[in-house]
Amino acid sequence: MTSDLPRVVGLDISLTGTGIATPTTADTITPGGRRGIERIQYIRDCILGDLLDHEPDLVVIEGPSYGSQGGQAHDRAGLWWAVRLLCVEAYPVPVAVVPPATLKRYATGRGNADKAAMAVAAYKRLGRELADDNRVDALWLRAAGMDHLGHPLAPMPATHRAALDRVAWPDVPESPAGGAASGRRPPRRDDYREVGR
Repeated sequence: MTSDLPRVVGLDISLTGTGIATPTTADTITPGGRRGIERIQYIRDCILGDLLDHEPDLVVIEGPSYGSQGGQAHDRAGLWWAVRLLCVEAYPVPVAVVPPATLKRYATGRGNADKAAMAVAAYKRLGRELADDNRVDALWLRAAGMDHLGHPLAPMPATHRAALDRVAWPDVPESPAGGAASGRRPPRRDDYREVGR
């Protein structure tokens, strides 16, 4: 049975634990002991595998946090752009970038909410209890995309939904047909080398 709902994937990109929320699950991609380019390739390949499995109509990515402290800014930026390129070249799909404060405002009503408030909001509004903040953010990114497309995962207050007006949403084909509306065949797993977790 085919669902008439659009397929939206949320991605909270991180070097240590990338959150991914698909129509069926919320998961975390952890790179183990990998560092440098091997870590970036591994995370990118895992995301590609999920995109091939779920054939999304829209991918919603959390924007970079320009105020983040700590090292590895160069690697974080490299990973973020590698995933953006993946969504343009390897698996062409419309991508929306949601700034962190906008995501927090959508989820909690406050643009400066902490990780605990995001998790509590996911439990109260979406009925999902997730201990991993990467999964929580990915779930909220997916929820924002679904809401934008007219299929909210839960009723949201108008003040929260107003945050979605601050996002530059891409055009998404009307038909949630995995790209059929745009005349392209979505890539399939056999089109690529096998990616592993």
